[in-house]
Amino acid sequence: MILGFPKSWSTLSYLTAICFALPLGAICIQAMVPDEAVFGHLMQTVLPTYIFNTLALMLFVSLGALLIAVPAAWCVARCDFPGRNGFQWALLLPLAMPAYVVAYVYTDLLDYAGPVQAWLRQVNGWLSPTDYYFPDVRTLGGASVMLALVLFPYIYLLARTAFMEQSPSLLHASRVMGAGPWRSFWRLNLPMARPALAVGAALVAMETAADFATVSYFAVPTLTTAVYDTWLGYGSLAAAAKLSAIILLVVFCLIGAERFARRKQQLFQKQTPITSHERYALSGVKAWLATGYCAVLLLLAFGLPIWVLLGYAWNYFDVSWNQAFWEYSLNSLTIALVVSLVTVVFALLLMFVRRCSPRKIDILPSRLASTGYALPGTVLAIGVLVPLSLIDFAVNDLYAYFDQSGPGLIFSGTLFVLIFAFAIRFAAIAIGSIENSYKQISPSLDMASVTMGMRPSAILSRIHLPLLRSGIFAAILLVFIECMKELPAALLLRPVGFENLATYVYQFVSDEQLEQGALGAIVIVLVGLVPLIYLNRSLEQGN
Repeated sequence: MILGFPKSWSTLSYLTAICFALPLGAICIQAMVPDEAVFGHLMQTVLPTYIFNTLALMLFVSLGALLIAVPAAWCVARCDFPGRNGFQWALLLPLAMPAYVVAYVYTDLLDYAGPVQAWLRQVNGWLSPTDYYFPDVRTLGGASVMLALVLFPYIYLLARTAFMEQSPSLLHASRVMGAGPWRSFWRLNLPMARPALAVGAALVAMETAADFATVSYFAVPTLTTAVYDTWLGYGSLAAAAKLSAIILLVVFCLIGAERFARRKQQLFQKQTPITSHERYALSGVKAWLATGYCAVLLLLAFGLPIWVLLGYAWNYFDVSWNQAFWEYSLNSLTIALVVSLVTVVFALLLMFVRRCSPRKIDILPSRLASTGYALPGTVLAIGVLVPLSLIDFAVNDLYAYFDQSGPGLIFSGTLFVLIFAFAIRFAAIAIGSIENSYKQISPSLDMASVTMGMRPSAILSRIHLPLLRSGIFAAILLVFIECMKELPAALLLRPVGFENLATYVYQFVSDEQLEQGALGAIVIVLVGLVPLIYLNRSLEQGN
């Protein structure tokens, strides 16, 4: 805190926060615009189906992810078995895999013409689909399984941390009372980990509500596909905004539930993580069951899809390795780099004001600027396009007033709209990373700097920036990776003629030709592995 901190810094931080919160306000205002024709028609026909499918999908994916993540997390955190050290980080790998790619791979394997059903027909002598039953993958249940396979690491990571931080003395007490591993899990470990599990389930549910590509590929109508269809199909921005407002209501309810669950974690005491000799040493059948479960989970969620992708890329390398691949890769890298730098600059400004200002109200800008991360990509696209279109029209009207030809859609029709949307979407990541680094800098350094007569700009550039290098690097890295993977906002806001790797791969998925886009999908997966390795190293150093 710096007494007499200039108000100009606070004003600048509030202007930044208002820009970052602009989409949220735009959606709320646009949703109030009357549109009885389209929205009224949706309410009378398909809107109940959209809402039911969205809620059912969130419920099934959350339950599925819990069922497969919790046993793996408990085994890794509390037991010793062959391969435990490798599974500890490898079970995070599915997070790098786009869900729509996994959906395509399994559909290709399990469809009627796929190798699995073909093998069953050959072995059993079946001649037609009427001779046997095989579950259809392209259903709500199939989409739930695909999303659960990709999103379960959120719960696995939080549950593993919760199990590892439970006090060893509690484990000793349960052993003295005659409780074995199974009984300790049900009566001790699982109840104490419930807040972490609730947080993980809320994160999975929010990611499910924001998913567009997987449900669109499986033709499951949800609110996110409804926003896309209403906007581009019916041409009604007001109806799309009303649907977006419903999604926002669901998301903010989940955030409220997540905050409520996290509040309960204050009841826990910080404990020393358990050591290797305090874990259950599994042997015989139990040890191989634990190894087999983790291995099968890793194989289904990551190993098999990446193996199929590598096969596609190898067989279609001559088709994939072309000018378009390089052009779209360069587009993705450019956008990701620009957005990373922009978000870090604004995050530094917001967190610097929050740290140095003596005014309590200056905490608000950083929190306000973080709200964009809660907006699904399709919702964010509407929230960004509405104000930028108004600005474009105002600029062109001004030119017309002076009898000049206008510049056209310089904000909503260029790469500016994509960079602006991505920056809003991922600003929270940069703010969180820099905030964590700021906590490690002693406030006495600020006081000493002021005593030496340094101005705020000098304190930021000569004292804080050198000490924030690791946080800035982490922020650039994480935002860069998220930009490479973001699909819904890019799909809706890309300028005419512009493509990046995510939209390039999705076009092949929607055309049932992922084989030709497999090289691009592998690049996205490999880039996505970088933050997972960084996260795992951070957790190991933390332990």
